Amino acid sequence: MFFEAILPVALAFLVVTASPGPAIIAVSLVTLQQGRKDGLLFGLGLAVGLGFWGLIAATGLGVLLQSSAQALIALKIIGGLYLLWLAWQSFRSSMNPRQTAAKLSSKGRWLWKGLLLNLSNPKAVFAWMAALSMGLGNDASGALIAISTTLCIAIGLLTYGVYALAFSLPGIMEGYRRIRRSVDAVVAGLFAVAGLGLIRSAVSR
Repeated sequence: MFFEAILPVALAFLVVTASPGPAIIAVSLVTLQQGRKDGLLFGLGLAVGLGFWGLIAATGLGVLLQSSAQALIALKIIGGLYLLWLAWQSFRSSMNPRQTAAKLSSKGRWLWKGLLLNLSNPKAVFAWMAALSMGLGNDASGALIAISTTLCIAIGLLTYGVYALAFSLPGIMEGYRRIRRSVDAVVAGLFAVAGLGLIRSAVSR
């Protein structure tokens, strides 16, 4: 019964976390631009931010956040602006044929940047609420909720770490260097679309 409750939660969270989105795109790009170490640090920051929203969801505060229009609007605007900033950074890199992305971001604190990305992501708390509801009913014990939340945090950390390790392989990084400007331009567009979508959903409420 214990594993029957946790397994759906873990699988649902794995699908949501590993699916391509701003966090996955960002950790992949940071790894390609900066290397394995900074990519792993960025992934760790993402995982910490994801864990924060997990604690919010597990303690029931996620329901309050979902019901607070003002809080959601503010979070969506902050998240949208941050994604637009990431889009601008990628666009600058794509437009510069000589300067590398590493030089553009030489002073980056990747752990904090990853943390900020997921802290400003309102979809993270919705993902947690959906995952926890897959196998945990209203009568779930505190221990079961705590174990499920801890497992999901570990899944998030592992997922981001796998992406960072995969995109730090020499062949992939060499291929990125050959088409860096095109890749950065595409990523800039993806970030811009995601950021504008968040802001539009905030102002259209």
